Amino acid sequence: MIARSELERAAGVLRAGGLVAFPTETVYGLGANAFDPVAVGRIYEAKGRPATSPLIVHVADIAMAQTVVAEWPESAQRLAETFWPGPLTLVLAKRDVVPDGVTAGLGTVGVRQPAHAVAAELIRLAGVPVAAPSANRFMGLSPTRAEHVRAGLGDAVDVVLDGGACAVGIESTVLSLVGGRAVLLRPGMVSRAEIEAVIGAVELVGETGDGEAHAAPGMHSRHYAPATRLRVGEPGLASGYLWHTRETEVEMAVRLPAEAGGYAAGMYDALHLLDAAGLEEIVVEAVPEGGEWDGIRDRLMRAGNTA
Repeated sequence: MIARSELERAAGVLRAGGLVAFPTETVYGLGANAFDPVAVGRIYEAKGRPATSPLIVHVADIAMAQTVVAEWPESAQRLAETFWPGPLTLVLAKRDVVPDGVTAGLGTVGVRQPAHAVAAELIRLAGVPVAAPSANRFMGLSPTRAEHVRAGLGDAVDVVLDGGACAVGIESTVLSLVGGRAVLLRPGMVSRAEIEAVIGAVELVGETGDGEAHAAPGMHSRHYAPATRLRVGEPGLASGYLWHTRETEVEMAVRLPAEAGGYAAGMYDALHLLDAAGLEEIVVEAVPEGGEWDGIRDRLMRAGNTA
């Protein structure tokens, strides 16, 4: 458990315009005071992130979410009451107090309440919403352990809070509620069916070009990728199996659970391990379609996209 004194120091760093990497249940985030445009700019610099990719604002509760959004429809209330704290981001019209750097210049902002004790206490002590993408270099593998953050970002981060491995393991589901429509922008471990059970029909987002401002993070055609070439193969007999290969010779293998929750929790950790082995290619067995697997499939397909 992280000492309260360490959390208080990290909260002070955020208020002073610094960057803090912290654990959430999804992945580690690289946080800055969402109301401080200079601090937000440091996130983009540290990650090498393009200005077309907006940031998610992490909040302590619904009341804090309402300080950054200009509207809070009934659908948002129902979803927050059902899934918060948890891995669901809601995109809504933003208040003017949110800097354009947070939102890629768009009039909308994504907000969520993370379900991790360290993240919750950090935001509460800081007393401000915290803008935070994943704590890694842009397009690289997301970090699910503090050592992934340190290896990827080094001294670009003022404080790294080590809260152990992330329980969910992939980034949040992102849902737009702008204009009275519910549109799934990024799949995750809160499935489309689960959302529809609360608010009714949910649309799927259309294609967005990489040079345009995106309505949500994680929408670039290539993302979440190891340095090693990754290829998604055919389904295999050993469901949830990842392996390293040189041509046809298997040189290193990692097995993940065959159920979606366990697979997601271990996926990035396994890919970090395989990526560090220095071989020619990572081949991943294709995973099922539908439900919670859709978020996993999305990450793997983007990771393997070489376009």
